[in-house]
Amino acid sequence: MKATFNRKGSDELLAADASGQLAIPAPAVSPLRQSRRKSRWPARLDLLQSASGLFLALFLMGHMFFVSTILISNEAFHTVARFFEGAYFLGRPYPILVSAVVIVIMAIFIAHAWLAMRKFPAGYRQYRAFITHKNRLRHSDTSLWWLQIWTGFALFIMATIHLYDMLTQPALIGPFESADRVWTGSMWPLYLMLLFAAELHASIGLYRLAIKWGWFTAATPNRSRRRLRWAKHALSAFFITLGLVTLLAFIDLGRNHAAHAGERYVPPQHSAAPARH
Repeated sequence: MKATFNRKGSDELLAADASGQLAIPAPAVSPLRQSRRKSRWPARLDLLQSASGLFLALFLMGHMFFVSTILISNEAFHTVARFFEGAYFLGRPYPILVSAVVIVIMAIFIAHAWLAMRKFPAGYRQYRAFITHKNRLRHSDTSLWWLQIWTGFALFIMATIHLYDMLTQPALIGPFESADRVWTGSMWPLYLMLLFAAELHASIGLYRLAIKWGWFTAATPNRSRRRLRWAKHALSAFFITLGLVTLLAFIDLGRNHAAHAGERYVPPQHSAAPARH
């Protein structure tokens, strides 16, 4: 129900809804002037948010595959770690290269978080309005977006801790070094929570990107959503399972190496005694 009020000294009417909030009509603007005033920055920021999110999701997948080489052997994980330190094309490892990569990832991570926060409820009233809307609508995509918000907040804390650790101790990445950090350093609870938060956030993000930009479309929108939703579930299940198995491997290695915690891993070919002539 709406009521109208005659503004004192004017014939212009104000409309008020049931809540009593007054809606003041904006002055008429010609279509040409209105089009000139429209800013392109919201669209540009949306594009940057999508691009940074896609980059971080792909990086997370690659990171999981690299870390899971511990399931092959200690030597395989050691080889991957030294590769990212430049040992195989610079002659010797430079851990500072890992720090440089971490700085880039942290910058993109912070930028993505800032861009995403533009769409979060900005106050209690907006929060309550969204919750009411979500509960009334009961739409799966809206619930996924809400889950992505909370996993995003969790990531901002936990991923920052992990990135800072890698930034300040880049040389301590290896089979024994990483296993000691996981078990002796009691970091496994953080990594366990980080695994679920990161994989859920990334898979939901990729699903929403595909919906938003029209990737992998089918004959009908509903069929596209069903296919993408199943792909999201499969992606989450695969990487969470891979992450859990990898974390268990580091925990087992760390427990077995606890008596020698702090000892660096040395490949068998480097620790072999020189042959006698």
